[in-house]
Order: sequence, then structure tokens, then C-alpha cells
Amino acid sequence: MTVELVDTAEPALPGQEFAALYAQAQHFYAHQMRLLDTHDTERWAETFAEDAVLHLPSRPAPVRARTALAGYVRAGAARRLRAGNRLDHWVGILDVRPQADGSLHTRCSALVHITPGQGGPKALHVYAMQDVLVRSGGRWRITHRRVTRDDLA
Repeated sequence: MTVELVDTAEPALPGQEFAALYAQAQHFYAHQMRLLDTHDTERWAETFAEDAVLHLPSRPAPVRARTALAGYVRAGAARRLRAGNRLDHWVGILDVRPQADGSLHTRCSALVHITPGQGGPKALHVYAMQDVLVRSGGRWRITHRRVTRDDLA
């Protein structure tokens, strides 16, 4: 599945309707990153559609399907726990573009910082995340995510 997110048309929405969608997107990302940071892998994976595609700068090929996403994140969480490190994500600069089909195309920045077992937090990377969110079962879910590391772009 190929998704183009650049220069996506934004339909005109009344201010309150757009504000409600924007607040939902903010809540979605806050909830999703908290699940990731607390290693709640299965619930984090459920924020993606069953057939979701995730492009990461650290992987040569996309991670496909919810079960593969959960496995990938579970392995990373286990490595960090063994090393005594904790990762935290901060998401901001959120751009939300509602589409005519009801989906949301979003772009945001994610600051990833690590807290080693000894010492204070240290910023690791700043990423740009581009997502396509759709409603499924009354919840927003990601069908496509592209993560780009700012220093590699």
C-alpha cells in the first residue's frame, strides 16, 4: 500500500468540528505514546489497523500487520529493560488534515529521550511521523505510519 501525504487537500470544516477532531488526534497520540512508554505492547499494537504498515528509518523494509508490530516493539522493550533504560516519547507540532473519506492525515514531531538506570534523561532523536488514521470499531487506528529521523532526512 502506498500513501502520499504531501500537499494533501484539507476540506473546509466548521471550527468546532475541526477542533473536536484535533482534540481527538491529540488524545490518540498521548494515549498511544503512553502505551509505548509503559511497554503495554498489545494495547499499543491495537492502535493500528490489522493490516497496518509501519516504515521506520532503522529497518530496511516496512513492518506489516498488527502482530508484527507488537513483536517488534516487544523485542525493543525487552532490550531496554535488560539494559536498565527507559524510553519516553513527547509528541508535538501536530498537523491534522481531515480527508473527504473520513480519514485523518497527520504529521507530528516526536522527541525520544532515554533515561539510563543511572543518570538523568538524554535526548536521543527527533522524528517526524506521518500517519493515516481511520475510524474502526469507534476508535481511531493507524493504517499507515512513516517515521523519519530528522538528522537523516
